[in-house]
Amino acid sequence: MSDMGDEQARAQRAAPMLSYEDVGAAIDWLERVFGFRELEGERYADDEGHVTHAELVLDGALVMLGWPGPDYLGPARHAERCDVARRWLETPYIVDGVWIRVEDVDAHFERARAEGATILGELVDQPFGRLYRAADVEGHRWMFMRQTS
Repeated sequence: MSDMGDEQARAQRAAPMLSYEDVGAAIDWLERVFGFRELEGERYADDEGHVTHAELVLDGALVMLGWPGPDYLGPARHAERCDVARRWLETPYIVDGVWIRVEDVDAHFERARAEGATILGELVDQPFGRLYRAADVEGHRWMFMRQTS
């Protein structure tokens, strides 16, 4: 059964699509660490059992995950093999990533840190809101924020 957050997420006009080496493991990690919830009926797998697509929501925000095939490397493993990727990932800012508005950014931050997210930037107050930055299990970058207005 769909709740209002699911309906809101499915009505988004744009949604980030992130590739993962192991979509199933990424789903588990994103649910445990960042509090996402997988949308029912939106997980697909190939004949070999690789999860190839899934949709997750957090506070009404939809994020799609996909597996482009065995040659794909997530940002962290790519940076291990490529000096250029390693250098651009040395910055703690969001190079390519996802911004998500959450109601209680302080509690979200504490959960993410306690569960093992790589914290790229501690909680900070900005004129536009309170936020922090983190990397996930494969090195994708996220910014979670509570807006002030």
